[in-house]
This record gives sequence, structure tokens and C-alpha cells, in this order.
Amino acid sequence: MAQFSSTWAQKYRGATVEDLDPPPALSTKPTELISYALMNAYERDYSHLTVVSEDTRALLGYLNIPRLKQMLKEGAVSETDHVEKAMQKFQRSGKVYKVITMDTPLEELESFFTGGTSGSSGPQEFAVVTDGDRRFVLGVATKGDLEQFVKRRPA
Repeated sequence: MAQFSSTWAQKYRGATVEDLDPPPALSTKPTELISYALMNAYERDYSHLTVVSEDTRALLGYLNIPRLKQMLKEGAVSETDHVEKAMQKFQRSGKVYKVITMDTPLEELESFFTGGTSGSSGPQEFAVVTDGDRRFVLGVATKGDLEQFVKRRPA
């Protein structure tokens, strides 16, 4: 296993994503109205919603709520549009995604957020937490979740 170093690495002390206690993922469908997805995100104070297929529940992409609010403000989308118009789609071919599970060490999660372990697309705002086979979305972890964990954990 690669060694990760950061100012926080010593504070993780073997903790994993499960120790962050990420809230369950809130998923929406591409055909749902943006207004409905926004309402659900606001009710739970979520900054990202996963978008899943209506038929297979396969992960298709996500809605970045701050970005969505900006799109609404600019008139690029309206609340009566479908989610698919505003969602950010995951590339299906030619791209390898880092699998983040409840057992992923927090050092790896931090490295993922800073653009490390996946080695591909640079810094990330959030991670979709799945089971090892990537069949089920279990939650979403953000950089803020990791920062809060470090702040509340005794030295």
C-alpha cells in the first residue's frame, strides 16, 4: 500500500470512510424535474446528488447543487427542466474510476480529493461511496466531511 503524507495523516490513525459516517446517498433520476431535485437537496442540506438510471439504478452522473444554482441564476436551465439537462455525466468508456468504499482508508480519500490516487482528473470535490463491486451507491463523502472529522477527533 502506498504511503500517503499530509498534515492530517497522523490524525487518521487507521480510520476509514465508514468512520466519517457519511449520510446515505440521495439519488435522483434524469427525468425528474430540477425543482424536485433541488427541494430534496435543500431538505437534507446536501451539496451533491447522485443521478441513477430509472431502469437499472446504475450511476449515470451527479448534480452539483452550487453549480445548479448558478445555472438557474444564469438562465441556462429552469426549475421545470429535467435533471438530465443539468447533470454532470460520468464518462463510461476509456476512464478508470477510483473505487471508494466504506473500507477505504482516509489517507486514500484525502489523496483522491487532492487528485492523487486516481491519477487522472485532478482534485475532486466529493466521492461517491459504493460497495466493492460498485453496484450500490452507499453515500457521498466530501472534502468538508474529512475536514470536520479531523477537527472533532482528539489529537
